[in-house]
This record gives sequence, C-alpha cells and structure tokens, in this order.
Amino acid sequence: MTEPGSATSHPGITDVAGISVGHATDLVHLTGCTVVLCEAGAVCGGATLGGAPGTRETDLLRPENRVDRVHAVLLSGGSAFGLAAADGVMRYLERRGVGFETRAARVPIVPAAVLYDLELGDPRVRPDADMGERACHAAHSGPVDEGSVGAGTGATVGKLLGMAGAMKSGIGTWSVCVRGDVVVAALVATNAFGDVVDHRTGAILAGARDPATGCFADTAALLQAPGDAALASLTGNLLEHTSIGVVATDAVLTKAQAARLSIAAHAGLARVVRPSHTAVDGDTFFVMGTGTREADLLVLESAVADVVAEAVLRSVRMAGAAGGVPGPAQRPASG
Repeated sequence: MTEPGSATSHPGITDVAGISVGHATDLVHLTGCTVVLCEAGAVCGGATLGGAPGTRETDLLRPENRVDRVHAVLLSGGSAFGLAAADGVMRYLERRGVGFETRAARVPIVPAAVLYDLELGDPRVRPDADMGERACHAAHSGPVDEGSVGAGTGATVGKLLGMAGAMKSGIGTWSVCVRGDVVVAALVATNAFGDVVDHRTGAILAGARDPATGCFADTAALLQAPGDAALASLTGNLLEHTSIGVVATDAVLTKAQAARLSIAAHAGLARVVRPSHTAVDGDTFFVMGTGTREADLLVLESAVADVVAEAVLRSVRMAGAAGGVPGPAQRPASG
C-alpha cells in the first residue's frame, strides 16, 4: 500500500539541481523505503558513527577506492532485510542505461543504509526489490513528502523504556543557500534510541515517556542517574534503532571532502538527538555532491550540520501516531 505523505513547499533536498526523491510506503505493515536519485552521478562520501549499522556499498565510498560517483542512495526500513530494496533501485537504473561503465555492462552504484522498524508493524513484511523500484518510479524533483512515509514510516524515538514509552518520528528535509548560490540540503529518517531535542531551547520534542506519569523521562538523565533500572531496560533494545540520512549539495567535492562532510552531518545529528551515536544505534550519513559550484569546505561543514539538525526536527514534527505509538500531536509534558 502506497500513499503520499505531507508535501510542502519549504526548503528541501530537491532544491539541489539533479536530485529527485521517491518514497514507497506501506501503511498496513508500517515500513517503507526512500530513494535519492542522481542519474547523472554524484561524488559521494559516507560515515557511520553508530555501533549497530546496516549498510551497503560503504567501502566503495572510501576516498582511496576507484569508483567516485553514485547514481542513487537508498534509505530503508526493515533492518538488514531492507537492504534488498537496493536491488530494485539497481534494476530501475539499469533499465535506464545508468551506471558505472564496464566492458560488459553499466553497473548502477547504489549505497544504502537501513533502520530497525520491525517491532512497530509486521516483522514478516520488509522493503524488498519491488518496493525499491516503486520508490524510483515515484521519484520527482518537487517538494518532498515528510513524516511517516518512506523510510520514516515505521520510525520511532525515545526507546529506553521500550516501545510502550516511545514516540513516533519519521523523515524530514531542509536546505539552505550559502555564499549566495550554493545549495546544501539534508533528508533524514530519525529512528533514534535517544530523545529528539530542540537545540535552541533545550526542550524535548519527542522521546521516552515515563509510563507512570506520561511525562518525558529524559533518556540522557535517566541513563546517568544512580541505580541500574535504565541500564537493565537495554537488554530488550539492542540493534533496534538507527538514524540514517543523505546530504546533497551542488558544490564541487572530492570524495575526501564528501567524507569530511558526512562527519559534519553527524555533528548536526548530535545537536538534536540525545544521546546519539550509541552502541545500539547504527547512525549513518551519505553526502552527495553534484559538482556545479565552488564552495569553501569550512562553509559547507557549517551548513551541513545546520540542515541535518533542521531535517531531524522536521522528521519529528511532521510525524503522526501509528501502531499505537503517539506522535507529536499527543506530546506529553516535560516534567
């Protein structure tokens, strides 16, 4: 089942020329995937700082390795099962004659990362090759649907106290224009173990809720409090998280610069997810450079962190309730 989410005209990743985005969304089984296409090819780098990742083609992105352009990046639910959706993206691109030229065929280059959403919906139904291909057919360069769609369909945050105390999140996007005409943008599916915090006010926007009071529990504070009650709850929360995203820019990048910017993307995540990059998250970011405008790397690093933070906040604010997990409309009190 595929239905549109909430598309708006605010800044987003498709502001980068040559980038299109498509979602495939299963609202029955609460999972989905999202593809970021750049058929002309984009220089790409990546970084995984979480301790429990599920990824594909990340070794290829290392600066010393030969292939320096990708044709799509896939973000998917379904845990490691969801990596199969990348086969559908490759199938779509191959039919369009897109890929890295070899003597025998053009091979599409499609890095991917997955998040764990099996507990919210039906764990027997995961994104597959057909769903990945559907996401490609849905891709366009207009406003991007946000909230509980695509890779964000089954996303949740604040799971220290289990799913009964979690809150719904989703996928969000944002962009900025720096130095007059260089676009830097992000698309993030937030599925964090920790809480999402407004970095301007310090307020928790979505996170673990105390079952006894309905108030925010404050994951970081609870983890650091005396006693072992919070740590004991981790036994049921291994590998069940992960925030994943794509940054795109029309700046000229080398693979090494793209790799540096992917680390800056994680800095943006750390601003608004508390705690982030834990042993039970597989936080992964890709950076795509379409290479049409010159820009200083320091300027780009600053902008990348900003757009990732804003995209994460939107991924929470645009998410509705699903699977019995409340969204921001049912936000509890802070104290």
